[in-house]
Amino acid sequence: QVQLVESGGGLVQAGGSLRLSCAASGRTFSSYAMGWFRQAPGKEREFVAAIGDSTWYADSVKGRFTISRDNAKNTVYLQMNSLKPEDTATYYCNTISKGVPYWGQGIQVTVSS
Repeated sequence: QVQLVESGGGLVQAGGSLRLSCAASGRTFSSYAMGWFRQAPGKEREFVAAIGDSTWYADSVKGRFTISRDNAKNTVYLQMNSLKPEDTATYYCNTISKGVPYWGQGIQVTVSS
């Protein structure tokens, strides 16, 4: 069973930075791609970033967010800079194992204007 636990969210002013962490357990971490998604109130969950053999970003965060991983710590990070009020959402860590998607519990990020 894969478990994902996010941390690092909170309230920040526009233009500020936050770093989210996602600690994974339950399988060999380094072999799998990891991703971040977010969901704002009243909106569908959307892709933010992913890391595997390469990195991928949504256009809305490209140049501001950076995804990285530390395989020794089984942790993936999302460094968020130049935050905007429209980045306000619940952020979820994600991976797929044996065809099954796994999600963390989500963590709130609120950006005030």
